[in-house]
Amino acid sequence: MTTMRRALITDSDAWIGPHIQHDPSWIYQFDVAALAELDSALAQAKRIGTRIPFGPEVFPLPHLAAELASILTEVEQGKGFMLLRGIPRSQYSDEDCELLYWGLGAHLGKPISQNGRGHLLGHVRDEGRTQADPNARAYQTSQRMDFHTDMLPMDLLGLFCLRTAKRGGASKLTSALTIHNVLRSERPDLLDALYGQFHIDWRGEEPAGEKGFFTLPMFSERDGKVTARINSLPYYDSAVRYGEQYAPTAIQREALMKVQEIANRPELMLSMDFQEGDIQLVNNHTMLHAREAFEDYPEPGRERHLLRMWIAVDDSSRRPLADALSERYHWVRAGGIPVKTTNDARAA
Repeated sequence: MTTMRRALITDSDAWIGPHIQHDPSWIYQFDVAALAELDSALAQAKRIGTRIPFGPEVFPLPHLAAELASILTEVEQGKGFMLLRGIPRSQYSDEDCELLYWGLGAHLGKPISQNGRGHLLGHVRDEGRTQADPNARAYQTSQRMDFHTDMLPMDLLGLFCLRTAKRGGASKLTSALTIHNVLRSERPDLLDALYGQFHIDWRGEEPAGEKGFFTLPMFSERDGKVTARINSLPYYDSAVRYGEQYAPTAIQREALMKVQEIANRPELMLSMDFQEGDIQLVNNHTMLHAREAFEDYPEPGRERHLLRMWIAVDDSSRRPLADALSERYHWVRAGGIPVKTTNDARAA
């Protein structure tokens, strides 16, 4: 079989782990003035009884908004991620953190629904589920998560750390574009395979009238920009429940396993341990993220708990998407995963 010789990606979001692990430029430290502005906006939101969802006008950040615009540019057009650090988590209640995080996120774009429960502000914590359950999503477990992009091709993934685990749970990032370059060099046949059509299980989140799985290429290109849609491995395997023909082919499985092997190479990967109050922002088109397994504290109320937002950014800022992804972006424009109308809340 003849393989296509694809171009080497040299953009800043095709980074190498050791070059970036100790580079302080991906950490934005809130200074005293920024924290005072956040605190003032939070106080105003509470004073008028603001409830989520709300727009940026309710959470005024007259100076910090410009900083957030620069951060968004770096995530969408630069390295592909940023960590925002310095919010004094211990000074705020969980409810305060939700308002503060939402208000900040509203200045970055439009948050959308992440699941069939209609969660605009998601809760990433162990719900006692396992990835062996075809209707469970990986973030609802304490298990290790493969490198992946999140389910919808939304633009910006945000995580706010409310509480850390007793042990484990480290966040890991690898550039999907660097993986693309490695495959180009080592296994161009597998890179070609990843440009083909893969079947991925909705894991019980499919909107009304949709099939229980969707079909997409794992790599695609538009206007010279490559986009990745790699999912966690169980999402491909469980698509077989809709028919054996939807299982990955032998070369597709080999390609998916190779992606995971490359993503986990220490020389390509960046690892970070969240501090409480940290906000991680990730480009969902160019970065793959993973998580180590974790163990919670036994005391109720001390469990590892992250707040999550899926954010659609303005069209002028987001990455150009190939036709197959643009069609799926319809769900992003429509507000995310629609609310399930069934009574089975766990199925969502």
